[in-house]
Amino acid sequence: MAKSKTEELAKQLSEPILDQLGYELVDIEYKKEGGSWFLRFYIDKNGGITIDDCQNFSERISKVFDEVDPIPNQYYLEVSSPGLDRPLKRDKDFEQYKGYKVDLKLYKPINGIKKYSGELVGLEGGNIIVIKDNNNILSFNRQDVAIIRLAIEF
Repeated sequence: MAKSKTEELAKQLSEPILDQLGYELVDIEYKKEGGSWFLRFYIDKNGGITIDDCQNFSERISKVFDEVDPIPNQYYLEVSSPGLDRPLKRDKDFEQYKGYKVDLKLYKPINGIKKYSGELVGLEGGNIIVIKDNNNILSFNRQDVAIIRLAIEF
């Protein structure tokens, strides 16, 4: 899904800070929930992100946003890890997590089924998501997938 102008601007302003800290921007969201706006940064680094990392980035990006004031309305800033069950959104994610178990939900059911689980095989042509479930190869058009995320197994 295309990013809003606010998300793109926030991404541009955050890139120098992320580079300095050695963090990676996994995703960014700017959306209204209830009556409030939220700007969420999901960050990561090799070895995983900590609460201190989130606080460090939050303090630095807050200073930049206070100076530049890129968002005219009031909003809440949140910084977090993408989590153990992180959604896979970027082509890079599909490459990095090949072989991992994933859960996939579709917007519309195929043969009455909207939820699938299996081992991530990867992307074909940047548009087809391929998973293996019980030795069956399943392919899905990316635009038909509501969300695909890493599965958590206990």
